[in-house]
Amino acid sequence: MDVFLTGASGYIGGAVAKRLIRDGHTVRGLTRTPGVVDTLTAAGIDPVIGELDDGALLEREAKRADAVVNTAHSDHRGAVETFIGALRDSGKILIHTSGTSVIGDDAQGQSASSSVFDDAVPFSPGDHEIRRARYAIDRAVVDAGGAGLRTLVLCNSLIYGNGTGPRPQTVLIPPLVTQAQRSGTVRVVGRGLNRWSTVHLDDMADLYNLALTEPATEGFYFVEGGEDASFAEIGQAVARRLGLEPVEPWGLDSAAAAWGEGFARYALGANSRVRATRARALGWRPSRPPITAWIEHDMPLP
Repeated sequence: MDVFLTGASGYIGGAVAKRLIRDGHTVRGLTRTPGVVDTLTAAGIDPVIGELDDGALLEREAKRADAVVNTAHSDHRGAVETFIGALRDSGKILIHTSGTSVIGDDAQGQSASSSVFDDAVPFSPGDHEIRRARYAIDRAVVDAGGAGLRTLVLCNSLIYGNGTGPRPQTVLIPPLVTQAQRSGTVRVVGRGLNRWSTVHLDDMADLYNLALTEPATEGFYFVEGGEDASFAEIGQAVARRLGLEPVEPWGLDSAAAAWGEGFARYALGANSRVRATRARALGWRPSRPPITAWIEHDMPLP
């Protein structure tokens, strides 16, 4: 299958491209960074230099491909609308990447939520306007499945694991590590009791490949391989890896000064607990080691 993939030089996109190429697909990968062209080519990706704002380019590549996989930007509505319009009535495939922060809360690290969102059951997004906007984009992709194309949203939980592309690091863990290395103390937002569901990067890439090739896949899927640890326990794993003292709770004001209020409050301090019931029903079986084991034994250090 000929796939047009956005975000080819990113953490998610690089892993997905590698997995698809391994399975025999050809990948044309969009990047806005000319300096990574040689790296992408060496990985077997046919580089396409451009931006998500270039609607003409996106339309041309979508019509050329058998499938489009958008891993570049969960919240770029214009790109999604361009892809839907270009693929309408074509019988082709559109896979859009979202994230489970869409159902995140405002726990500020003080509690573990009892709410676990299941993709087999309808749900509503969190109250934050960014989350509502992301949910609206996800729904637009799903609803477009009735317009002569097969559409999927893969909504990733906290991804961990070592990437192989130009941007090989996950998002939520490195800031904890960097802060700990600078200060000599691992800190978490509040008491770190909040939890995110997690998924290993390679397990995630396996699901993208399955979603592309299994004709029965359509609609919305959470992507999670388990719920291994609270952020306090993740912090303890970081402390063991760095040989530092146990984790220290951090008030929101201090955390916000270090990481920015939005990131501290709505990412590192939030709960985002989900169940990938629909993905497992397809036969997807995440099998990689849990996040704490990765942190202690395999996570690269800056």
